[in-house]
Amino acid sequence: MTRYVVGLTGGIATGKTNITDALKNAGACVVDADEISRSLTADDGKALPLIRSAFGNQVFSGESLNRKALGQLIFSDTEKRKTLNAIMHPLILQETWETVNQQNGIVFVSAPLLYELGMETKCQEVWCTFIPHEEQVKRLMQRDSISAADAEKKIASQMPAQEKMRRADLVINTLGTKEESASAALRAHLRLQAEKLQHQ
Repeated sequence: MTRYVVGLTGGIATGKTNITDALKNAGACVVDADEISRSLTADDGKALPLIRSAFGNQVFSGESLNRKALGQLIFSDTEKRKTLNAIMHPLILQETWETVNQQNGIVFVSAPLLYELGMETKCQEVWCTFIPHEEQVKRLMQRDSISAADAEKKIASQMPAQEKMRRADLVINTLGTKEESASAALRAHLRLQAEKLQHQ
């Protein structure tokens, strides 16, 4: 089977990680942009010299990136967030597509900012996770131990959920249990595999 790339995206706290993990556990090929981002900012990661140059030692603990300090810095300052994105996004894109190009068959590219970074242009189709706004706020407050106002700010910094859904080929509603959401994704994966085999 030739390579068939499926983008997997969704708003913050809408259950994308659960879907990604379920696909990985079922043996699907998943290239995870979040994992790539973490590896770029791990000790000796490619992004660290650029981050140190841009933000100085205040966001480092010795040789390691202090993620909490960096998060606080960019959360309250749009320009600093843009600076970090200008460092990280090209590196994430490069590593993601280099990894994808080494694969065959169905490849999932899991990326929260799939549309924001124009990654959908290299995907044959896109899947998007979704939950109603009130539930998203509630889950984000619980997950990150933050106030409703901070949760709203985080959600507002991303592309609106309705826009992502409108542009996606498949929307996975994750309002139910984690098991139900995972099952929906795995069924969609099986359908896609059967389709691709038919057309071989």
